[in-house]
Amino acid sequence: MYSAVDYYAEMGQISQDCSSTDFDMDDLDECDQVTQVIGYHPLYRDHFLRTQNFIMKGDGPLPYAYRYYLAIIAAARHQCPYLVKRYEKEFINQGGNSEWLNGLDYIPAKLRAIYDINKILAHRPWLLRKEHIERLTKGRSSWSLSEVVHAMVLLSHFHSLSSFVFSCGLTQKLDGLSSPKLKGAPVSMPPQSPPLPPVDDARQPTTSPINQQQQQQQQKNVLGEISLNSSSAGGGNNTKQDYNNTMDNNNSRSTGANNNFGQHYLATAELQPQHQCAISVEALMERMKVLSQNQDECSEAELSNRFKSVELQTAELAAASPEVAVALPPIISHYVDDASFTYQDFARRGAENINTFRIQDYSWEDHGYSLVDGLYNDVGTFLDEKFRAAYNLTYFTMGGIKNVDTSKFRRAIWNYIQCIFGIRHDDYDYGEVNQLLVRPLKMFIKTACCFPERITTKDYDSVLVELQDSEKVHVNLMIMEARNQAELLYALREIMRYMT
Repeated sequence: MYSAVDYYAEMGQISQDCSSTDFDMDDLDECDQVTQVIGYHPLYRDHFLRTQNFIMKGDGPLPYAYRYYLAIIAAARHQCPYLVKRYEKEFINQGGNSEWLNGLDYIPAKLRAIYDINKILAHRPWLLRKEHIERLTKGRSSWSLSEVVHAMVLLSHFHSLSSFVFSCGLTQKLDGLSSPKLKGAPVSMPPQSPPLPPVDDARQPTTSPINQQQQQQQQKNVLGEISLNSSSAGGGNNTKQDYNNTMDNNNSRSTGANNNFGQHYLATAELQPQHQCAISVEALMERMKVLSQNQDECSEAELSNRFKSVELQTAELAAASPEVAVALPPIISHYVDDASFTYQDFARRGAENINTFRIQDYSWEDHGYSLVDGLYNDVGTFLDEKFRAAYNLTYFTMGGIKNVDTSKFRRAIWNYIQCIFGIRHDDYDYGEVNQLLVRPLKMFIKTACCFPERITTKDYDSVLVELQDSEKVHVNLMIMEARNQAELLYALREIMRYMT
C-alpha cells in the first residue's frame, strides 16, 4: 500500500515553470470568473478544465440533462447562487426540460431518487451505506452502476467547487453582491522545476502565441472585475530573501544543539497554535524546517492518539461566523429538500458507532482509482491527475520568500481537511497539524469545507494575511480537491461493498 506522499511523489513537485496546456478561452463562458481565478495556477487549471469538460460534455453513461441538473442540486446544497444560475443556463442550452427548473417536485422519479445521496455526500458522507446504492439500482427507475458512479463524481465535484467559490470570496452579479478586485496579477513562473508527466496528446490542445496573448489579456480583464477581497496586510509582490540560505546561516549550530533546539521548539509549537490568532511566515517556515529535520518515529498508538486529539479539537472548533444564519435564497430553495440537514462533526457521531475511515483499508490510489475507472472509462485518470496537481503544486515560495519547501504545510492542510470528514492517513503524524495550522486557519478550512455559505469577506481577509492572493487561492484549491477526494472515497467504498 502507498501513502499519499509515496503515491503523489511520482509526479515530483509541480512548479509554474511547467508549460501549461492552454484552452481556447472562447470555449469558456465569458462570465465564468471561477475559471479565471483558478487561472492563477495554469497547470492545475488545465487538469481542472479537462476533468470538468469530460464529466459534463464527454462520453459517459448519464444524459446531458441529468449531468447539468445534478450540478444544480449539488451547488444548491451549499446555497451557491452563482453555480446554480450558471448551470440552469447550461441545462437549458443542452435541451433540458425547463419544467425541471421549477424544483424537485417536477423532475423524473429516477433523478429524484438520488437526492438523499446528494444530501449525505454534501454534509455527512460517512453516513452513506451500500443500501443507498442498492435502492438506486433496484426497481422500475433503476440506475446502472456506471450511472451511479458518474453521478457520484458529478455531485462531489460541485459540492467541492461550491467550497472554492465561497472560500475565495468570489462574488457575482447573480448573487446581488459587490464585485471585487485583485491585489495583483498571478505570480510569474520561475525558470526551473520538474515538469508534469506527459498526458495523452489527444487531450492537449496546442496554443498559438496569439491565443496565448488573448487568454492573458482576457484573464487580466476578468480578474480586474473579481474581488478576492484581500486586505492590504502583508501585500505586494516584492520578493524577499532566499529562505533556505538565510536559515542555513542562522542555524550554524552543532548537531546536538540543533536537535535539542528542535525538540524544544516543536514541543512549544504543539501547544501554541490553539491559542494564537496569527503566525508570521518566517515562524511558520521555521517550524516546517524543524519538522523536516526531526524524523522521530512514533508508535502506532501514539499516531492514533494524535489523530484523535486533532479530531476532537476540530469538533470543538466553531466554524467561522457561527452566529450568521444564512437564509436559503429563494432562487435556490426549490432545489433543496431537508435544509436543516447540515454538517455534524465526525467526532460527535456518538451512538451511530461509525469507525474512522482509515486510508490503509481503502485508499484512492489502491482501490478508488481502479473502481471508478472500471465503471466510468477514463474518469479515474482525469481525477487522479487533478488530485496530484493540487497536492503537489508548488512554486517554492511563501509570502514572497523564495526557495521554500512547502510540502509539510501542504500535507498538513490536505490531511486536516480529510480529518474533518473522518478520514485518517495512518502513516501521518497529526501532531504536525497543530504545529503548522493556527486556529484561525483551521476555522477557515472547516467553514470552507462544511459551511462554505457562511464565509464572509472578513474571513478571507483575516486568514493567511502575509500570503499573496495566488497563494491563498492555492490553499483554497487544496480545500476543494481534498474534500472532493474525501467524498469520493466514501462513495466508492460503499459501491465496492455493494458489488461484493
